[in-house]
Amino acid sequence: MRTIYLDNNATTSVAPEVFEAMKPFFSELYGNPSSMHSFGGQLAAPIDAARNRCAELIGAPRASDIVFTSGGTESDNAAILSALANYPDKKHIIISAVEHPAVRTLSQNLSKRGYEITEIKVDEAGRLDLDELAKSIRKDTAIVSIMWANNETGVIFPVEKIGEICLEHNVLFHTDAVQAAGKIPIDVSKMPIDFLSVSGHKFHGPKGIGFLYIKRGTKFWPLIIGGHQEKGKRGGTENAPSIVGIGKAAELAKSNIGEENSRVRKMRDRLENGIIASISNARVHGDREMRLPNTTNIGFEYIEGEAILLLMNELGICASSGSACTSGSLEPSHVLRAMKIPFTRAHGSIRFSLSRYNEEEDIGYTLLKLPEIITRLRNISPFSPAKK
Repeated sequence: MRTIYLDNNATTSVAPEVFEAMKPFFSELYGNPSSMHSFGGQLAAPIDAARNRCAELIGAPRASDIVFTSGGTESDNAAILSALANYPDKKHIIISAVEHPAVRTLSQNLSKRGYEITEIKVDEAGRLDLDELAKSIRKDTAIVSIMWANNETGVIFPVEKIGEICLEHNVLFHTDAVQAAGKIPIDVSKMPIDFLSVSGHKFHGPKGIGFLYIKRGTKFWPLIIGGHQEKGKRGGTENAPSIVGIGKAAELAKSNIGEENSRVRKMRDRLENGIIASISNARVHGDREMRLPNTTNIGFEYIEGEAILLLMNELGICASSGSACTSGSLEPSHVLRAMKIPFTRAHGSIRFSLSRYNEEEDIGYTLLKLPEIITRLRNISPFSPAKK
């Protein structure tokens, strides 16, 4: 049975070119890049090339602005904790109500250690309240951390305006760009951004590698302290194969952004419009204009997202639920709750996220099978209007 993979916001396949670029660094070129001898030293050039490619992906002025990490979660933690370490008298942090757990859970943990967290609200379309953000900044605000694009709905936040507000109030700004990088153009050289997080496995690179952009002149306290690697900003032996992999993935992603915003967007729209046209009581969650080109989040009234996923899985279709039921909770996701989506729809929400490796056949097959699944589940659902 063929797999129809529509869960690319969770992770992506490693591009064949990336895999080929990485292979020599598991075998012939296995030296430690920090070694004094030339066998290890020959890895310096490939790592520098990868750093340059990552800088180019986000428009960073200098390759030295890029610090390699284990992924988005580490990058998010490093940025926020660095701000707190550098400004120990500042005990206030601002995030959005729809942040990824890498930021949200860290903030909840910090609240137990004496920090005050302000969550900026969003409206029913997932749009941020910028007036509330501006009014929430205080003299003791250490950092504002707001994502570039939401992982569940794909809604894009006005990062440039957020950065300008932070700059005006002289407060650090970090953005989690894990979902945005490689899908929409990013140019940090034109925006007041102090920190930006990226994860390689979201744009066809390997898992376990990412990077943190640190604007030149921004004070930084390393999260991982050890050796002199990454110019003292992140200790630990360089993960050379994965660094080369994310560099190649960044190069490919930059060259394919046009395809993401044309062919992939058209497939997403075909899927979304086909679902809405063929299935009653289905509705798209989030701003349908300001969002990533590959993502749609659709709520199906009166049924559970987990049940939809299980039946789709039997047919080889992979997607994600907009509710947290797969983790043992019956509550919808915090993102949909923040958007005040009705429980009956939020609980039956599904996120479909595409990539450039999807084909029209994937969309056609899904549109053929999904209405049958929804009808089957509604016929047995005690919450369906027909049962009342």
